[in-house]
Amino acid sequence: MIDVEIEDEAWTRALPDAADLALAAATAAVTAAADLVVLLTDDATVRDLNARFRDKDAATNVLSFPAGDMAGDHMGDVALAYGVCAREAAEQGKSLAAHLQHLVAHGVLHLVGYDHEDDTDAEAMEAREREILAGLGLPDPYA
Repeated sequence: MIDVEIEDEAWTRALPDAADLALAAATAAVTAAADLVVLLTDDATVRDLNARFRDKDAATNVLSFPAGDMAGDHMGDVALAYGVCAREAAEQGKSLAAHLQHLVAHGVLHLVGYDHEDDTDAEAMEAREREILAGLGLPDPYA
């Protein structure tokens, strides 16, 4: 089960179908039956999470929190900051909807073990992101 929680109403004011878009991207990225939560929240909440869990006192676009081995079918949580995501979409000339779906897919891929710590890993992760987004009818986010 994938649960999309909208904590910041800015998401639904800007994207009335934000929950559906996030759900579609998360579903496309998960290849195994598992539970996860996608939290659509504000910059302050993501900044707090980033400071508490990553020792980085700044908001970021997306954070992924893999569940531990004791969590059963729950694979983890993905949190997205509205202000950061909206600003990035505008700066990159992308729709917020497409950017949201890309970042949800990116966050979920972290939960299943992808990372971008080195060039080889980044290339593999970006290739998988492109496949997921193409399946959703979205353009290559790296083009």
